Amino acid sequence: MRVLVGMSGGVDSSVAALLLKEQGYEVIGATMSHWGQSETFKKLNEKIASNQQKTSTHCACLSPDEEEDIEQAKKIADKLGIEHHVIECAKEYEEIVINYFKEEYMQGRTPNPCIKCNRYIKFGVFPELARKSGIEFDKFATGHYARIEEENGHFYLKKGINPKKDQSYFLYGLSQEQLSKIVLPLGRYTKQEIREIARKHGFEVADKPDSQDFYNGDYNDILDAKPKKGNIVDINGNVLGTHMGFWNYTIGQRKGLGIAAAAPLYVKELRKDTNEVVVAFKEDSMNEGLIADKVSFNTDIKVNEPLKCQAKIRSAQMPKDAVIKLLENGKVEVIFEELQNPIAIGQSAVFYDNDTVLGGGIIERVF
Repeated sequence: MRVLVGMSGGVDSSVAALLLKEQGYEVIGATMSHWGQSETFKKLNEKIASNQQKTSTHCACLSPDEEEDIEQAKKIADKLGIEHHVIECAKEYEEIVINYFKEEYMQGRTPNPCIKCNRYIKFGVFPELARKSGIEFDKFATGHYARIEEENGHFYLKKGINPKKDQSYFLYGLSQEQLSKIVLPLGRYTKQEIREIARKHGFEVADKPDSQDFYNGDYNDILDAKPKKGNIVDINGNVLGTHMGFWNYTIGQRKGLGIAAAAPLYVKELRKDTNEVVVAFKEDSMNEGLIADKVSFNTDIKVNEPLKCQAKIRSAQMPKDAVIKLLENGKVEVIFEELQNPIAIGQSAVFYDNDTVLGGGIIERVF
């Protein structure tokens, strides 16, 4: 069986290629190039250069240093004795991921570009363009820490065995068709084990830092929004301070508000229409539940009645006990057993049955 491995130049995908080769697969490596030459990328290059942020963006997915990553991926491929290709995806990446990121932020929502990228680019456009370029393969593999298991023709997405590194949250949007064509060889390993394997085989990337974020610089570099003065207000509308654009804040943010108060204040709401940032004390900022839209379920479990499960509302959070209910309009209501820290509209809520991903959706409203 021929497997195309998406090689980012990092330790995870490098070891994924190694493990698959050791398991007897015919492995082909490919690296996605998504830093383009459009005006968007030119402006980002200028801002990164002027802000001297090059080193801080290197450990991000969206980085002008991708040529170094491509070179590292080629070295690993040569070491493994496998083919290596570079697939140009910059146009699609800008249209699907960067534009989505901009639009969501400027509407006062907090998007998750990694989820968008995985569903439509890494497991969509990328392997599709590779196939169109003439590369023949049966399966597509990455270095994600998650598992896929088949039972009676149905493919189940499951957590990686290491809770601290599990990446199933970012993959909930993958369809049955996509899951049927994917191999995730790292799902049963810890990060430490993967690094040890890389060291044992002399990979230069064995201790390379993980990508920490979509973009490690100032998000304003991407948004390209002009400063606009607005008010920071409490839940009663009292003005507590000013800011230079609601898009500079995120729901749940506590630091950097520049407001003195008797207790820590948290960002509770971003009001696009009035350019207001609403803050509240912790007890007034907690949420009981949410409504999720654009919901997809990737198991054969039917949510005809309220279902007890676990739900995760941010990637770094452990899943929390909740009850989900399918609404008549196709949206899902999620009510948590315990109050949650401020929930960000635009992020994803992902539902679990222990280690199995049931599905998820985009958070549309909180209460």
